[in-house]
Amino acid sequence: MHPDSQRTAPIQKLWSPHPNFSDEINSNILQSEIEGGVHLDNLSEGEVVEIETQHHAYVIVNYGGGKALICGHPKYCPQPVPVKIDGCTWGGSMLKVRYIGRGMRLSFRHPVYDSILTSRIVDVRSAART
Repeated sequence: MHPDSQRTAPIQKLWSPHPNFSDEINSNILQSEIEGGVHLDNLSEGEVVEIETQHHAYVIVNYGGGKALICGHPKYCPQPVPVKIDGCTWGGSMLKVRYIGRGMRLSFRHPVYDSILTSRIVDVRSAART
């Protein structure tokens, strides 16, 4: 094959800071991508995610569109309860929608207790549904 006719792989665009966000917010976004997490929209319906926070271990069954079953908190969800996963936050008002990431706090809407914000997430794992 002639060298000029070789195909090259497309260059993947790297993350770049948003010009309208502060350095702190851009840094948080980049850090969440580095530390890793799960975009719920990329999961199949019924796929399970295990989350370990500073204080509790949760199991989430994804049902799409932010809908899920969650259990793991002794008061709010000792048994699986249907919730709406908003996403994760760094503790302020900015939310990374339907994303669950290490170093962040999970925000979800509970049918009885309204809005719940967990302690900081230390680990996120996808698991096979049993």
